[in-house]
Amino acid sequence: MPKAFASQGDLKEKKVRFDKLADGVFAYTAEGDPNAGVIIGDDGVMVIDALATPFQARRLIRRIRDVTKKPIRYLVLTHYHAVRVLGASAYRAGQIVASRGTYDLIGERGAQDFKSEAERFPRLFKKIETVPGLTWPTIVFDGSLTLWLGKREIRIEHLGKGHSKGDTVVWLPKERVLFSGDLVEQGAAPYCGDAYLNEWPGTLEKVRALGARKLVPGRGPALKTPRAVNVAIDGTQDFVRALLDTVQNGVRAREPLKSVFDRTYRALRPKYGELVIFEHCIPFNVSRAYDEASGIVDPRIWTAKRDKEMWKALQG
Repeated sequence: MPKAFASQGDLKEKKVRFDKLADGVFAYTAEGDPNAGVIIGDDGVMVIDALATPFQARRLIRRIRDVTKKPIRYLVLTHYHAVRVLGASAYRAGQIVASRGTYDLIGERGAQDFKSEAERFPRLFKKIETVPGLTWPTIVFDGSLTLWLGKREIRIEHLGKGHSKGDTVVWLPKERVLFSGDLVEQGAAPYCGDAYLNEWPGTLEKVRALGARKLVPGRGPALKTPRAVNVAIDGTQDFVRALLDTVQNGVRAREPLKSVFDRTYRALRPKYGELVIFEHCIPFNVSRAYDEASGIVDPRIWTAKRDKEMWKALQG
């Protein structure tokens, strides 16, 4: 029997946690759904990642209002995927911050990604009609940016490509708390459909070098010890390397994509099959790894049509 496309079969609501990591610093997590973060400063609030729709975002806003009435001044996008950013309008943030790479991705493929991801994640895009359109940054940076919420220093850095070309981390150097976006995952399969797989492990070493004591990954529970942080970084690196190594072997052997997919699925499922969204991710991951191993440097645009054609070819 064919597998349900992407996450169309995942319709059960997840239990949300709002964990305090330091004074005024919170992780919003939901059993493997996309995470978000909240930083409260002297004169306002920063939200990290907007969630999929204003309907979803309002759930996070209610949590924020349980702990502060300060205005939301900044919304930071750790990268561009529709499921992460299209709830932005609900926050009414003074500024929306993103890297140059993320800004470019919105212009290049924002509309296609919106339609693609809405069909992949029907539960997360509940009340999709509340999305007013694409989310455009108002502050775009190259390399790094430092912002202050009163006396609280917040560093926003693009350390390199990995999950996407625009990946951004949000770093609190005093508290040593890091929000990694989807560069780091815990208990969830990394999505690699728009990834730079050769570069991702090296970018993760730059993440490790920051020396975070606590870390909020893109998916999964907040990591609250240095050991847990390193385990998650190692696990993400291991997954990416195993995926790329297996696919490269198939490409060198001149095997077609379907054969390489079957080979990679068999190789990765014993170790990684129980991770959240593994079954969703693996066809997209192998497709991108096959392209990269074949010399296609930049990820091709995923459209709703391409999604379904690929799924049918590999899972049919």
